[in-house]
Amino acid sequence: MDRSRNDWYESCMEHENRIPVFSLFGETGAFPDVVHCERIRDRAQGHGWVIAPHRHSQMTQLFYIEEGSARTQVDARSFDLESGDFLYLPILAVHGFDFSPGTEGLVLSFPLPVTASIGPAQDDIAGCLSAPVTGRASAPLVDLIGHMTRRLAGTGAFRAQSVVGLAHTILAEVAEAGQSDKAGPDSAATDRLQRLDALIGRHLGDNWRPGDFAAALSVTTGQLSRICRQERGMSAGAYIEAAVMTEACRLLAFTRMPVAEVGYRTGFADPSHFSRRFRLSQGETPSDYRARFSG
Repeated sequence: MDRSRNDWYESCMEHENRIPVFSLFGETGAFPDVVHCERIRDRAQGHGWVIAPHRHSQMTQLFYIEEGSARTQVDARSFDLESGDFLYLPILAVHGFDFSPGTEGLVLSFPLPVTASIGPAQDDIAGCLSAPVTGRASAPLVDLIGHMTRRLAGTGAFRAQSVVGLAHTILAEVAEAGQSDKAGPDSAATDRLQRLDALIGRHLGDNWRPGDFAAALSVTTGQLSRICRQERGMSAGAYIEAAVMTEACRLLAFTRMPVAEVGYRTGFADPSHFSRRFRLSQGETPSDYRARFSG
């Protein structure tokens, strides 16, 4: 990455509100499929092979370089990717790319409910998928990526279920690769964020406010927001709402629970209010979101 682009990235990092948050790069609309796949050439060529720093609040991504190379900046770390390399990006990682012209490869984008639903639930796998992972793509991972692209291009009564299963297998392969490459030591802020996640899960339907969570963690509301901004780049209120909406997405995608019941389970007494908040957050109605996972 040349000096001017690096300076631009560092400037963005100093002023987080300048960093755009996209569904897919350059797009703010609803996520288009159960999992999204596109070729690097199709997205990067139109931008002069340079993807400006940005982040995603509702999805994780896997880049696989088939031919060519890329220099990428992920938060404060730089990576050089060559043919045969992969890079996994967790939620809210600020990232930008400088691809060599003509680079070929694939990008798989996993909506957060798909990533979060990988099971059986284990803290270890969640930890591995909460940090960037890079390396040479193993033969099984390359095969799985190819299988995913073919399945996404196809049809069938159980296409969505097949795609989710493949996504979980791919993410498990990534977690295996990242098991010995976790970024940085645990900190008090990270520990508090993990405790916040557990509290959100336990009090999902209780309509707790940021102040309630702060009190349960023995910190002030301002301290909680600083922790969330430091670790995830958003206020405590925004982080909590994103977690609630992720669980709503999971229930819509993977259960037959009525939409109104999903709203009740996630703290919305009024179904119409739930639908409005969901549409504002996800760019589509709860029913439209569910339809993408129904076949």
